[in-house]
Amino acid sequence: MNKKIIDFSKYSSIKVGGEIPITIVKDFNDRKEGWRIVGYGYNLLVSPEAKDIAILDNRYDYIKDIGEFIEIGAFTSAQKIYKYFKNFNLYGLEFLGALPGSLGGLIKMNAGMKAYEIKDILECVCIDGEWRQKESLNIGYRNTNIEGIIFAARFKKKVGFREDLSPLFHKMRSSHPKKPSCGSCFKNPSGYFAGKLLESVGLKGYCIGDIGFSQEHSNFLVNLGGGKFEDALQLIELGKKRVFEEYGIQLEEEVVILE
Repeated sequence: MNKKIIDFSKYSSIKVGGEIPITIVKDFNDRKEGWRIVGYGYNLLVSPEAKDIAILDNRYDYIKDIGEFIEIGAFTSAQKIYKYFKNFNLYGLEFLGALPGSLGGLIKMNAGMKAYEIKDILECVCIDGEWRQKESLNIGYRNTNIEGIIFAARFKKKVGFREDLSPLFHKMRSSHPKKPSCGSCFKNPSGYFAGKLLESVGLKGYCIGDIGFSQEHSNFLVNLGGGKFEDALQLIELGKKRVFEEYGIQLEEEVVILE
């Protein structure tokens, strides 16, 4: 195992955090109980005091055709996967052209856009060195029951890249704020949109310090310049409190918080 220092105020998409020692995981035998794996720092809010953070070695950045399936390493970027599927006319992951992140995180949260989700063509996932079928992972809306380290995944190989879907996904992406952000702060409760709920309780554009709910999209937590971890936590709790008091709805974080 090797270690390196990552400055999350530069590495993470929301540019919040500090310099933290990170363990590089090279193989299955390196895993340790309690480690939190990070990918490319999207959808993460990392405390400057966070511990037990790890990242996969570059050897898990790969894509290979294994016949009936496409196997992909968990450190492979969404954009690299999108380009591969497009170039080889493969079906099912067209929405990755509009999403950031690495495969491990995308699987962990069952990433998607509208009705299109990563689980749709997922076959199995290598977790702590063991291949598990997707049916055992309790995959739901932006959620799975995966607790170990994701090293790779296999997807059903089906011909037919859906080029006609690209405008839809990029249009959705165009409404996202341009300031440093961790993406969607909360999951959409059943029958509701978290952004609309936050806006209705007066939190659109609301800031604590240099962290705010975006003026462009209320469910995006953005860094206005010198945002701090503590301010982000406070704003998240305020959003949950106001929506619950007004509607009796308990918002659940989509952003992953590492303290």
